[in-house]
Amino acid sequence: MSGGVPFRALLRSEWTKLRSIRSTWWCTALYLLIVGGVGWLAAASTTTAPRSDVALGVALTGFGVGQLVVLVLGVLAVTTEFASGMAQVSLTVAPRRTRLLLAKTLVVTLYCALLTAVLTVVCAAAAFTLTDVPGGLALTSPEVLRPMGLQVVHGALVAVLAVALGAVDRSTAGAVGIGAALVFVLPPALALWGKELAMRASQALPALRVGEDAFAAVATTWPVALAVVAGWAVLAWLLGAVLLERRDV
Repeated sequence: MSGGVPFRALLRSEWTKLRSIRSTWWCTALYLLIVGGVGWLAAASTTTAPRSDVALGVALTGFGVGQLVVLVLGVLAVTTEFASGMAQVSLTVAPRRTRLLLAKTLVVTLYCALLTAVLTVVCAAAAFTLTDVPGGLALTSPEVLRPMGLQVVHGALVAVLAVALGAVDRSTAGAVGIGAALVFVLPPALALWGKELAMRASQALPALRVGEDAFAAVATTWPVALAVVAGWAVLAWLLGAVLLERRDV
């Protein structure tokens, strides 16, 4: 069969598969509950803040743990298909495997980015409603809009990394374990070690971020952090694409 399936049809197919998986909706509900709930609780426990970005940073705290759910969602979008045998059908219909992986990545990434964008607005609303800032909370100021935008971009990159890891290691447990180690376990562990080499290694890993701040890891400037996470996501995706092309189903 030829590989001439329209890309738009692949996107529709991948969206159908994503929304048909029960785990997608469980992860969605958990993501909304963790990030939104923790955001409002954190904002409610912070009566005052010196600046708008500080108030927002507190409300975004839930993303530190919540984005692990994005990791699980992205991995399951790939591994569930291989576990069920549906991957063989997909690859028969669309034999150009890299193209198929690209379609899946776009659908999962856009879905996770949309969820993250909604939650950043929810968290900003919590900060605006529950935390007093001298002069008021400037929701349209760069110091507020930048961390909100960076949070969405980081959530999207975590989704790309998760899909890539699912393609590299088709085991759900293995891919989630590698991803959790990269973004959640190793960065703070190396930071706590305290040695210079370990500190640099912590900065070089795709640590979870809350707005502009690394979550329990050695801090970097946001452009460096964004480049690091993007680099890991792109390299992992390319590796996943190569292995998908070379492996049997």
